[in-house]
Amino acid sequence: MQTVALSLAPGIDSFPSLKPPNKTLTFHRILVLILTFLAYASFHASRKPPSIVKSVLGPGIDSNATAFASDLSRVASNTTSDDAGWAPFDGPRGTHRLGELDLAFLLSYSIGMYFAGHIGDRIDLRLFLVFGMMGSGLLTIIFGLGYWFSVHLLFFFVSVQIVCGLFQSIGWPCVVAVVGNWFGKSKRGLIMGLWNSHTSVGNVVGSVIASGVLEYGWGWSFVVPGILVIFMGILVFLFLVVRPEDLGFETLEKDVEMDVEGKEAANAEKPVESEEAGLLRSDNMENSDSSEAIGFLDAWRLPGVAPFAFCLFFSKLVAYTFLYWLPYYIRHTAVAGVHLSHKTAGILSTIFDVGGVFGGISAGFISDKLEARAVTSILFLVLSMPALILYRTYGSISMLANVTLMFISGMLVNGPYSLITTAVATDLGTQIKGNSRALATVTAIIDGTGSVGAALGPLLAGYISTRGWNGVFLMLIISISFASIFLIRLAMAEIREKLSGSKWFDLGTT
Repeated sequence: MQTVALSLAPGIDSFPSLKPPNKTLTFHRILVLILTFLAYASFHASRKPPSIVKSVLGPGIDSNATAFASDLSRVASNTTSDDAGWAPFDGPRGTHRLGELDLAFLLSYSIGMYFAGHIGDRIDLRLFLVFGMMGSGLLTIIFGLGYWFSVHLLFFFVSVQIVCGLFQSIGWPCVVAVVGNWFGKSKRGLIMGLWNSHTSVGNVVGSVIASGVLEYGWGWSFVVPGILVIFMGILVFLFLVVRPEDLGFETLEKDVEMDVEGKEAANAEKPVESEEAGLLRSDNMENSDSSEAIGFLDAWRLPGVAPFAFCLFFSKLVAYTFLYWLPYYIRHTAVAGVHLSHKTAGILSTIFDVGGVFGGISAGFISDKLEARAVTSILFLVLSMPALILYRTYGSISMLANVTLMFISGMLVNGPYSLITTAVATDLGTQIKGNSRALATVTAIIDGTGSVGAALGPLLAGYISTRGWNGVFLMLIISISFASIFLIRLAMAEIREKLSGSKWFDLGTT
C-alpha cells in the first residue's frame, strides 16, 4: 500500500516531521477530498436507478388522472407501453412491493453500517473501501441483468438488494474516516459541507445516467452506474492515501484537538462545564490509547452521539423518501395538467439534489460561524416543514413553481442531513483526545441509525401513497418534527453558552 502512496510524492517519507501548512500536504489533502468525493458520489449514483425505474416497473398512471382540458388535448400525456409495469411490481400492490424492495436494500445497509464502521477502525480503510465499491458495482449490474434474462421473481430482486446494501454500507464510514484523518476541525463544517455535496452530485449523475439510457431498457439504468462504481474503485485503489502519517507527515491529532488559535491551552484553564450539555469528554476519553479502537457500546455512550443519531433517523427518513420516490411522484402528479415522461420526471427530480448541494454547504458554513451544530440543524428542519407543504400544494401549478419549490425543499431537507453525517459525525468521532481510531465506529453508529429511518421512509411511502400523497407528506412533516425534538436539549445548551457571554463551544473539543 505504501509503495503506491509514496509514488505520488517521491521522497516525502524523508521528512517525517514535516508540519502543515505545507504545499505538498495541501496537494494530498485536495487529492484525498477529490478521491473520496468521487468514490461516494459513485456509490450514490448506483443507488438512484431503483427510484428512476419505479415508474417503469410499477403500476401505470390511472386512466382518470390523464384527462386534460380541451386546450391541452394536443399535449401528449407520455403514457407509453412501459406503463404496463414489470412483474412482480405491476398491479395494484406494485407500490407495496417497490417499497419492500427499498426496505430490503436500506435495512441491510443500516445493519451493515454498524459492522462496517467497527471493522473499518481495525483494517486497511483503502482496501476495505475498494472491496465495498467492487461489490456494489457488481451487484448493481446483476440487478440490471434481470431485464435481459426476463426475471420476474421478487426473491431475486430482494436478494440482490440485500447483498448490495451490505456492500454499500462499507463506503460511508471509510470515506468519512479518511477525510477526518486529513483535516482538523478548523472550518470543518464548511469543508465537510462542500465535500458532502458528493451525495447530491452522485444522485444527480445517477439520475441523469439512469434516465438517459432508460429508453434502451431499464436494465441499462443499473448496468452503467454499476460500471461507474467499479471504475472509481480502481482509482481509489491506485491513489488513495488513508493517513498523513503514511506519507511521512506528522499526525494531525493536535490539529483535531484544538483551534488554530490555541484553544487547547485555553481549555486547560477553563473550569469544567455542566454535564447537562451532554458534550464533555471524560478523563478516560482523554487518556485513551490511540492504537486501541473504541468499542461499539462505548462509542454509543460518547457525549452527543445518541441525540444526533436519533435526529438523523428521522432526517434521513425524509431525505431517502425523496431519493427513492420523487421521480415516481413527479411522474404520477400532473404539472400544469400534463403528466411528464419517465425520462423527464427522472431528470427533473435532480433539482431536489441540486438544492441539497446548496443546503449542505449553507448548513456547514452557518454552523461554523455560529459554532453551533444543533441550532443550525433545527433551523433548517423547522423551515423545511412549510417548504414541503408549499411544494405539495403549489408544485403542480406550473413548471416554474415545481422547480422553485423543489429546490427550496431539497436545500432545507438535505442541510441538516448533510451536516450531521459529516461535520457532526467527525466532531464526535474525534472528541477522544489521542484516539484517532473511533471515527469510523462513531460515523457508522450515527449514519447506521439514520439508515434505519431511511429504510422505513420509502417502505411507508410505498404503502401510504396508494391512499394519496397527502398522507406521505404528512408523514414527512411529522418525522421532521421528531428530528427537531431530539436536538432541543443540545440546542438549548448552545444558546445558554452564547448568552452567558463565553465562546460557543465546538462539538469537536467537548
